[in-house]
Amino acid sequence: MKSIRIFTLAVLALGLTACQTAKVAHGPHSFSFDPPAKQPKNPAAVKVKLSTGAQRLYVVEGNEVLLATPVTVGKASSPTPQGDFTIYSKQERRRRVSQPGAGYPMTYWMEFKSAYGMHWGFVKPYPNTMGCVRIPLKAAQKVFGLVRTGTPLHIASSQPWDETHGKNLPRLDDSRLPDPPDSYMKSPQVFADAAKGKMWNY
Repeated sequence: MKSIRIFTLAVLALGLTACQTAKVAHGPHSFSFDPPAKQPKNPAAVKVKLSTGAQRLYVVEGNEVLLATPVTVGKASSPTPQGDFTIYSKQERRRRVSQPGAGYPMTYWMEFKSAYGMHWGFVKPYPNTMGCVRIPLKAAQKVFGLVRTGTPLHIASSQPWDETHGKNLPRLDDSRLPDPPDSYMKSPQVFADAAKGKMWNY
């Protein structure tokens, strides 16, 4: 009887440990994330606010949040610049031109500073880019549709919505996803799939 009780407790302990580890270490991948988006009453009044500390991006009109999404920002050695910017260039189908990674898709590119942009990219729950802002695919598609050339962008370590809208967002983690074949990533198919809100076999 005693041995059965000990065995049961050991199984329960292992189960709790496994659940806790999974919860802390990993979240859902970004391709499962499809945030709701409201259409603005006045598209000219739309602004983008980025919180580098919370890794959250908000598209707002006045005090109303039209869309909120987790993002990945620049790591400590190559931080995302802070301050007030303007989205001055939009390109739905863009590829990286510099090495390493020339030819890699940077779909839904929205440039706010020379060589810095917001775009689709694999999302991780910690700063991990060379300074650009990676956005989940379906969110990037919607942000791209909400902003236009001339939309203001404010980047700071925090934003007023971090404790409300930001806290309710999932913790996305693409770190365990297998890498798509290079032949796929450099083919026109990657852009055709992105337009449908999907990629490869995720």
